[in-house]
Amino acid sequence: MENLLSTGLGFRYFPVFMVLKIVNYGDPILRKVGRSITKVTPEIRELVADMIDKMHEAHGIGLAAQQVGRDLQLAVIDIPKDIERPSRMWLEGKEVDLHDYMPLVLINPQITLTKKKETDSEGCLSFPGLTVEVSRGYRVSVTCMNLEGKTWSFDAAGLLGRAVQHEVDHLNGILFIDRLTKAERALAQGEIDALRGQSVTAG
Repeated sequence: MENLLSTGLGFRYFPVFMVLKIVNYGDPILRKVGRSITKVTPEIRELVADMIDKMHEAHGIGLAAQQVGRDLQLAVIDIPKDIERPSRMWLEGKEVDLHDYMPLVLINPQITLTKKKETDSEGCLSFPGLTVEVSRGYRVSVTCMNLEGKTWSFDAAGLLGRAVQHEVDHLNGILFIDRLTKAERALAQGEIDALRGQSVTAG
């Protein structure tokens, strides 16, 4: 595809005209489990390019297919170099510079989490303006397919690990507010209800 230049496991991205819209909380697509992708077609490549473009436009670091109205096992992640929150990435047990692999494309991802947890702040492009503290696995092991249709694996921690877990949740119809305790959910309920109300009004 003209706007994707393969660079091994990742690719360099050249912006294209944006045609996607990010759906907000309250849209039923956000609760759908994504369908597995059996083949990387030109349509999938075009969708990936458009998702990355939309994610950058919205100043996000991750975007799942459900967030643009597609029930697929597909997500993209791009951790900026200038972000202050630390991230780490390993390939075959060796730590690598994660920016060499950005933006990441996760197709049919499967993850395994460490028992050790950490709590940090999270936002979501489908919940504009809402930030909450969420407990996640300290480190995550990922196996997925890339744009070349090849299966590969990596480990991630820090912000990248959190982003992977957040996006994989989306692919399974799980939202970050589902990870809150009852007390935490009660504190954020007013903002959550307001976002749902906005979505219903917009619809």
